[in-house]
Amino acid sequence: MPDTPHPHDTTATTTRVGSTYRVQVRPGFDLDATAGLAGYLADLGVTHLYSAPLLTATPGSQHGYDVVDHRTVNPELGGEGGRQRLVRELRAAGLGLVVDIVPNHAGVARPAANPAWWDVLRRGRASAYADWFDIDWDRGRLLLPVLADTPDALDDLKVVDGELRYHEHRFPIADGTGDGAAREVHDQQHYELVNWRRGDTELTYRRFFAVSDLAGLRVEEPEVFRATHAEILRWVAAGDLDGIRVDHPDGLRDPAGYLARLRAAAPGAWLVVEKILEYGEELPDWPVDGTTGYDALPAAGGLFVDPDAEADFTALDGRLTGRHTSWADLTHDTKLAAATRLLAAELGRLAALVPELPAEQVRAALAELAACFPVYRGYPPEGARHLAAARAEAGRRRPDLTAVLDAVTARLRDPDHELAARFPQLSGAVMAKGVEDTAYYRWSRFVALNEVGGSPAHFGVPPAEFHRFAAARQVRWPAGMTTLSTHDTKRGEDVRARLAVLSELPGRWAERVADWMSRAPLADPALAHLLWQTAVGAWPIERERLHAYAEKAAREASASTSWADPDPAFEHELHALVDRLYDDPELHAQLTAFADEITPAGWSNSLGQKLVQLAMPGVPDTYQGTELWENSLVDPDNRRPVDFAVRRELLARLDTGWRPAVAADGAAKLLVVSRALRLRRDHPELFTAYRPVPAHGPAGAHAVAFDRGGAIAVATRLPLRLARAGGWGDTTLAISGNSVTDLFTGRVYSGSELLMHDLLSTYPVALLAPTDSVEAAA
Repeated sequence: MPDTPHPHDTTATTTRVGSTYRVQVRPGFDLDATAGLAGYLADLGVTHLYSAPLLTATPGSQHGYDVVDHRTVNPELGGEGGRQRLVRELRAAGLGLVVDIVPNHAGVARPAANPAWWDVLRRGRASAYADWFDIDWDRGRLLLPVLADTPDALDDLKVVDGELRYHEHRFPIADGTGDGAAREVHDQQHYELVNWRRGDTELTYRRFFAVSDLAGLRVEEPEVFRATHAEILRWVAAGDLDGIRVDHPDGLRDPAGYLARLRAAAPGAWLVVEKILEYGEELPDWPVDGTTGYDALPAAGGLFVDPDAEADFTALDGRLTGRHTSWADLTHDTKLAAATRLLAAELGRLAALVPELPAEQVRAALAELAACFPVYRGYPPEGARHLAAARAEAGRRRPDLTAVLDAVTARLRDPDHELAARFPQLSGAVMAKGVEDTAYYRWSRFVALNEVGGSPAHFGVPPAEFHRFAAARQVRWPAGMTTLSTHDTKRGEDVRARLAVLSELPGRWAERVADWMSRAPLADPALAHLLWQTAVGAWPIERERLHAYAEKAAREASASTSWADPDPAFEHELHALVDRLYDDPELHAQLTAFADEITPAGWSNSLGQKLVQLAMPGVPDTYQGTELWENSLVDPDNRRPVDFAVRRELLARLDTGWRPAVAADGAAKLLVVSRALRLRRDHPELFTAYRPVPAHGPAGAHAVAFDRGGAIAVATRLPLRLARAGGWGDTTLAISGNSVTDLFTGRVYSGSELLMHDLLSTYPVALLAPTDSVEAAA
């Protein structure tokens, strides 16, 4: 494969990051607790701790993406002293630090906690911070959607200690306006408190997606960039920070310009962006090291899904739901709903930029274009192609809007038109809310594919396709992150790996789930199918966790209930179904037996996809806790506390020479993770290229193997089909002929052809390295 660096390549000058371990630093697991992991992480083999945002967030925040003060480290995490102690412990253990930053938005749920927002509310356009936030001042007062959905909500306003109070909410009072009744004081402010439902329709500031508690920042303004990045860049300059993960760049007005400014300010930092690429989409030629790995996730996981099962699952979905819906039509409808309902306020702001045309027609045209836009947002030069595709599809669906679509599209093609700058911020939000947060919960054909960065319509990834993807990644983005689980994934990696087994027995699954759904029906069969798959994938799972997941999934789907308008009767029926999984002896026994039946093959898939992710081109990230079997579901389930004491103990046992069975408490996965990470850390020269390694023989299609320049990763795919076919037989793997050692078993092999049944007799995976390198490391 060619290894000439692409012109964007910054790896020669940026800090080398070998691998990362993601920790959700939060109140309850603060900076000092995180510092206590340094020794364990060094033993595990990672080179860098990758932390959740550390700047001061809304009090009590469990995630840190609602920053309220960019000048300080969150005191609830231990403040600046805690950060310095963390850096010292990491450096002492030979580790570096990567931190998540949030340039797109700030937390405004508690105005008093955010000094800049508080000053804007108090002083309006006269505030020194008025230009920090993306506010449409021309529409009048700043609308704050906090009131209850009752006509007399403002009657609960009070003036207390020189502030306006509405229940627990506190707001400032402008100078000279504090006299009179609470309603009179309110009417003189630069802001107006309104019904919370108006947040989606009449808001006067840009939000993060449809979250009114997160107000958009204007980091395209140099002074805002400087003020919101000064502390992070101080850490970089001091040598305390090696890498930066940029949250949600698609929300910015000018991501390319922002990233150029950030790269100039931190030229030596490893820089990755949370850019979600659609299937086949290329990352723009930005001055970054790559993405946060959502493009690698479906590629690695898809290897373990049988593409031949697609027709069976499509037929099953039709039988269970009583309808056949294409993914394209479903996502068009959910995106259109997101544009016209959840994001109606943002849509209206854009429509106002075309005042010479009828407002409702402009809104309809913009919504249709956003619903038809094939990627999150367009960037030059590919953006023109995506816009053309959206225009063609929008015209097909709405021929009545032809003239308006043409007029609007002409403005979107004009780089100097304000609409062209703002529409991409809408299209990205529409994709996220319409697909990730809605369609993924409605389309339950095969939920292992319903993952951030994936394409549920793309059923499995054959090895040849994966090899093409990995080889291209080695050339273009060798320092981009790879991942299988994050705080944003819909299901943990091991849940998806077990669900992948269903693709190997579609007939048996169809039989089982149809029987269960007939005996325990739900008014929404698509949701029921999603719930049964999730239960099988995560079983055994605590009852309260499955209840919480089922309710969130149902409300996100917005088909039978929703966040805005919960349906108590349907949700009662849904929770009753969840309880039946635990309380009905026969259902419980059948569910347990079926989960037990597919779990060994799921373990095989878990080890396989983990090795592929750790060894493929890129910088592998391990999400907290996933070095053992881990059955997390969607946030907040995937932020549960991790038992690091158990992991330390198991790692210490592995280092005595113990080789666990695959089923032994996940220790086999810890073996794979630690040995792969240590090899990458200690011998980076073995991971500088990419070449597929062919397997020859009757079961060759069940092997996926590649040579990274000396280190060879080997994994088993479709293990049930392999067993039904009689195993590996005389299938062989072609290698160089030099002596190699399997890092997982310690066995030494030589020769140009290895028998697969010998190589994979203990584990379904192998990691081969030149024996002299392994001996030198030992």
